[in-house]
Parts: sequence; C-alpha cells; structure tokens
Amino acid sequence: MTTHAPGTGEPDCTTIGDGDVRLDLDAARGGRVAQITAHGVELLIGSEASDGDPLRWGSYPMVPWAGRVRHGRFEFGGAVHRLPTGADGHAMHGVGFLSRWTVGACSPTGAEFTLRLPNDGSWPFGGLARQTFDVTGDVVTLTIEVSAGELAMPAMVGWHPWFRKPSVVEFAPTAMYRRHEGVAVAELVDVPPGPWDDCFVNTAPIVAVIDGVTVALSSDCTDWVVYDERPEATCIEPQSAPPDAFNIGGHVLGPHETLRRWYRMRFDPPAR
Repeated sequence: MTTHAPGTGEPDCTTIGDGDVRLDLDAARGGRVAQITAHGVELLIGSEASDGDPLRWGSYPMVPWAGRVRHGRFEFGGAVHRLPTGADGHAMHGVGFLSRWTVGACSPTGAEFTLRLPNDGSWPFGGLARQTFDVTGDVVTLTIEVSAGELAMPAMVGWHPWFRKPSVVEFAPTAMYRRHEGVAVAELVDVPPGPWDDCFVNTAPIVAVIDGVTVALSSDCTDWVVYDERPEATCIEPQSAPPDAFNIGGHVLGPHETLRRWYRMRFDPPAR
C-alpha cells in the first residue's frame, strides 16, 4: 500500500528495501539516495557530515550534465551558452542535485522520481529527467534518463555517490582522460597511481570493501570518475560521457529524444 507525505499529496517514499539492503531516499533535497544500509552497515557519507553542502553527501543524480563544464561555457545550436559556475570557476554536476524532485510510483522495493528541467539561466533548454530505484535482494539498480522537450540539446547523466572510505578498491581502467585546469580534455593517457580526481575509461566491474561489506559496482556507462583525495570518502561515479562533454564531444538529443543509463550495486555481507 502506498502512503502519502503529510500535506503534499505525494507518495511517502523515503525508505525502500528488501531484506538486508535498504535505501533512504530524499526527493526534496536533490532526488538523491540519502543513505544505503547493507547488512547493517551505512555505506554513504550522510548529510550531517557535509556541513549542509549539497555537493558532499549521499548519492545524487547528475543531470542534464555530469562533472564540470569548463568555465560554464559551451556552444550549441550556433549560440554560446553560459551556465552558473562554482567556486572553482566551472559549472558542476547539473541542476538535479539542487532540485526538488516529484515522487511518482512507489512500492516497498522501488520508486520513481521525475524533474522538469528549467528553461532559464541555469539550463536554457528545458526537458525532463526521470530516475528509478529498485532493490531486489542484495542488488540495487538505479536508472537515470533525460529527455529533450521541444528543443534539441546536449545531454549527460551520471551518479555521484559519496562512499565512506573503503579499505579496498579493485579498479582496473584502461585509460585516463588528461586534465587541464581540473577538467578533462579529449586526450587519453596512461593511468597514474592515485590519489585521483579524474575520469577513466572502464568497462569492468569495480569492487570496494566498506566495513567488511563488499560492494560490486557496474554500469552501462564506460566513463567513470573516481575521487579519492579525501580521507573520509571515495566517490565512484559512472557517467554517460566524460566531464566537459558539451565542449569535447558527447550526446546530442533531438526534440523528444531520450538518453538513459543504469548503475548497479551488489552488496555481499562480511565474512563470518
């Protein structure tokens, strides 16, 4: 049975789960997964540890772009567009993580959120974003899609999970995008030793161990950002294209076309 959040008329879809895995969802604060609890272990950095910074907690959707757009500037459709920039001078991670999403379908093990994208200075094309969340046994599957409206537009999607610091990360990418001014460029180089704040080409599952829980990560994305420079967290982020794809080449949607990607996590309990 679906209940409704008091005073909103929307389904009250704050926690979904099946057995030993639970997702706490927060539609109002960026349509994000606020916490993943697997086999009794909380795996994400929570909001209380972020000093209120929406960039630094939970697992949030990056839409309609992922990563940084260099200096917030790109050309599309014969015009120059400028997006709001952050402290580092670049436009970061889209508008979805700052927005209130609308809760749609909701069940004990699944949910759907939607977001009508703006048509203003924060994003000039409009469109619609949609997320689904599914928990089946020890497996969580997340999807994001973004659809153009009447206007053609560039598009990217991705996820930005703030995992609590793993004791082990098994990651074997085939190449890394060179960075300039902290942003990827269209040149692949050999993978150097970490720590990283970089985008990699990767098609193999990534495995992390957090407080004994083994987390196997996979996606139909082949570009992954790994950020492990902070002592308390590691971000492992599948993206549909590398950062700054609006300038170095990425997806273009015609009117009413859709880009869709998935991210899957399997959680194995600590060895007894």
